[in-house]
Amino acid sequence: MPLTLRSRANDVSSRMLGGIERVGNKLPHPFILFVYLALLVIVASGVTSLFDVTVENPESGETEPVRSLLTGDGLVYMLTSALDNFVQFPPLGLVVVMMLGIGLAQQVGLIESAVKRVILAAPPRLVTAAVVLTGICGNLASDAAFIVIPPLAALVFRAVGRHPLAGLAAGFTAAGAGFSANFFVAGTDVLLSGLSTEAAGIVDSGAEVSPVANWYFMVASVVVLTLIGVFVTEKIVEPRLGTYRGEDEEDDAAALERSQVTPEQRRGLRNALLAIGAYLLFVVACVIPSSSPLRGEGGSLVESPLLDGIVPLLFLLFVVGAVAYGVTVNALRSSGDVPRYMAEAAKNLGGFLVLIFAAAQAIAYFEWSRLGLWVAVNGAELMESLDVSGVGGLVGFSLITLVLSLLIASGSGLWAIEAPIFVPMFMLQDVNPAYVQLAYRIADSSTNCIVPLSPYVAIMLGFIQQYDRRAGLGTLFALVLPYTVAFYVGWMLLFVAWLLLGIPIGPGEALHLS
Repeated sequence: MPLTLRSRANDVSSRMLGGIERVGNKLPHPFILFVYLALLVIVASGVTSLFDVTVENPESGETEPVRSLLTGDGLVYMLTSALDNFVQFPPLGLVVVMMLGIGLAQQVGLIESAVKRVILAAPPRLVTAAVVLTGICGNLASDAAFIVIPPLAALVFRAVGRHPLAGLAAGFTAAGAGFSANFFVAGTDVLLSGLSTEAAGIVDSGAEVSPVANWYFMVASVVVLTLIGVFVTEKIVEPRLGTYRGEDEEDDAAALERSQVTPEQRRGLRNALLAIGAYLLFVVACVIPSSSPLRGEGGSLVESPLLDGIVPLLFLLFVVGAVAYGVTVNALRSSGDVPRYMAEAAKNLGGFLVLIFAAAQAIAYFEWSRLGLWVAVNGAELMESLDVSGVGGLVGFSLITLVLSLLIASGSGLWAIEAPIFVPMFMLQDVNPAYVQLAYRIADSSTNCIVPLSPYVAIMLGFIQQYDRRAGLGTLFALVLPYTVAFYVGWMLLFVAWLLLGIPIGPGEALHLS
């Protein structure tokens, strides 16, 4: 990177990132944040109840008082409901089941081999598109995409005579800023939809947000974000980087050679693809008959057992592919290896379980006390008085999320805080919670690469310093900021256009509830 570019980037962006980092460092761990939030709800419910505050329940039409958690009834509720709040929290079972399937695919090497195969097999003129596309869809492997894709992309870029930092930037930002988009339903869809369902229950106990609620839009997003990523890489980032002159070409060549997919792994990928194809054909064959038990009333596929059972169906899809691949490459030598690998994958859920326990209590207190309903009703009335609703309200909400996501690195943690407030508020404005969730996902994903508290920012800086030893946070910021801005603006324009055209964002999803 030219010295002038490095100096200018470090002067401006280091100060900006430093300020965000100082503020973010003052925030507690997300678990502690939810403990504080629960305490705040307890105190607020007690204070509010002293003023005999009431709220009209939109579901029953009855006027109900805000209940204090600082009473005998409140204490009994908190003690007797703690286990149920955790065990019955919607995201818990959904995420655990999905991560067992995806974790098995990771443990046997299926996802990593697929990523390498796509990137390394791409013709030179399509390398950028292959890197960005693979990075975006890499969220199937969750955070592992941040570790595998960027350094591999740098090696491939250098092998075809291009600047390795451009490959690093393209791979890192695609995996980060495009984290929510995918051709497939991933663990993120399951986790966020569970939190959205819990929040929607504050207003409507029967409301449910499906894991496929954003699927149509996210499939289109993969294509749009890939085009944006290619444009930013080739027209903005690479021209500013200039020509790379390194001294370790032999080391890079050896590393690239070690990254190649072996013939055995290629056979494993082929067999996995065949097995997944056969599985999907079987599911389709079960759904085709109009009298199929997987269809809903009147033969509907929108409200049907098929969509209700989408999580176990996806779990089986990953298991089928993982077993076919694992058997081929000898990663699975006996049936006992399957549960062993799943158990290894389950170890990564420890942090999630701890966070969810605290979040489940805070959200349950918010709902039981009726503070959540009171905030939602009054917030909806404020939005109506300001004439902020629908598309305009969702855009405004995404901007709020954009700022908060720079301070709270955990995407699920931030949504667990925002959902109980904004989902009911928008529902009372007749806005489908699936659309609120989508507006959140766009903003939260777009900033993933510039969150100072994210551990992957430090990892990315280490990757960059392999090619530029004098690089700092300013260098990293200068590389990824064009992607962050372009992804957010392009994604939001797609979102607004999608809404104005009235296209469903997922099966049976419309902007308005009525």
